[in-house]
Amino acid sequence: MSDDIETGFGTVIIGAGQAAVTASEHLRRGGYDAPITIVGEEGFAPYQRPPLSKAYLLGEMDGGRLSLKPQAWYESERVTLLKGVRAASIDRRATSVLLSNGTNLRYDQLILATGATPRQLPGSVVGDLEGVFTVRSMEDVDAVTPYLTSGKNLLVVGGGYIGLEMAAVARKLDLNVTLVEAGQRILARVAGAETADRISRLHTQHGVDIRTGTGLERLEGDVRVKAALLTDGTVLDVDCVIVGIGAAPRCELALNAGLECDDGVCVNENGQTSDRRIWAIGDCASFHLDTGPVRLESVGHAIDTAAVVAANICGTTAVYSPRPWFWSDQYDFKLQIAGAATPDCDIVVRDVRDEGCSHWYYRENTLVAVDALNAPKAYMVGRRFLDTRKSPSRQDVANPDISLRELM
Repeated sequence: MSDDIETGFGTVIIGAGQAAVTASEHLRRGGYDAPITIVGEEGFAPYQRPPLSKAYLLGEMDGGRLSLKPQAWYESERVTLLKGVRAASIDRRATSVLLSNGTNLRYDQLILATGATPRQLPGSVVGDLEGVFTVRSMEDVDAVTPYLTSGKNLLVVGGGYIGLEMAAVARKLDLNVTLVEAGQRILARVAGAETADRISRLHTQHGVDIRTGTGLERLEGDVRVKAALLTDGTVLDVDCVIVGIGAAPRCELALNAGLECDDGVCVNENGQTSDRRIWAIGDCASFHLDTGPVRLESVGHAIDTAAVVAANICGTTAVYSPRPWFWSDQYDFKLQIAGAATPDCDIVVRDVRDEGCSHWYYRENTLVAVDALNAPKAYMVGRRFLDTRKSPSRQDVANPDISLRELM
């Protein structure tokens, strides 16, 4: 790309979620004084997504309280927020973004924070029946809420975070809930078998019918869904279906602009694409590191990658180092996960009165992950070990007479 392109247009961020807001915040903290524009498809200011499937759905938190920043923040930080408008295409040679309203936005730096979109069941399974939902946005939750009434039959497809959180909320609302997971256990991608077993028992105790090793063959009904045929031949009466089978990175804009994509927009350790003026952060970004590609879907990842890219745009070299952490609230139970366990890990169970239960995963003698089950202090201590790349001995972790403070 030629260096004689006109400059002075500032940074345009496509996508209006946690990553976009964090990038804007860090740009200003880093002394960036040029214009910042956030382009968001939804008609709302950027908001928190984790409470959608919990407090917001239960009516314990209204939409206003979900906002990541008040309107005054955008004004004081001189961040232009464009709501209800979509980025249609990127012209890399002209360094401009064409919006759905016909506007062309010029940029010096472009950040892709387009996120991910829920995976859908095939049309041959779902048809065009009403009452089938995915849950990722505020509009999604608003659409499904009228269907979640006491005594109705809900089918949840998928045993990941979203599916389990929706099952927990539905039970609180007194629905009859069946959850099907095609794999042999729930939480297969994000937690160890021991943690998955504990969560499965929790849901069973609350009345959720969990069926693993079986999937959805097809849905039946006239206008609205009425029944579900499972792959094991079972037929269920169904009033509503929630699909939680993962999400796919939104790469169409990048692909059409000729940027490299592979399970996400490919970026280097600095968050930069093959075009030196374009960056990617959050759920849509696939970081190609020496250790292999990394793409995570979490608030923590959005915050970390946004901070790295903002620092680089401000002229301070920053390198992304994966620090996976996740959490999920189900009933009165909080699952917190730091790190990433793999099937070859050895597990040490720490179960201490008044501390809670935690699962510590080791590869040889190196701590690689901690699952904390209603054990917030264990989570914080485990995460500190992971951040500092230090490992307590397995014997000390398993010893209930050694406190977490002594572990440190």
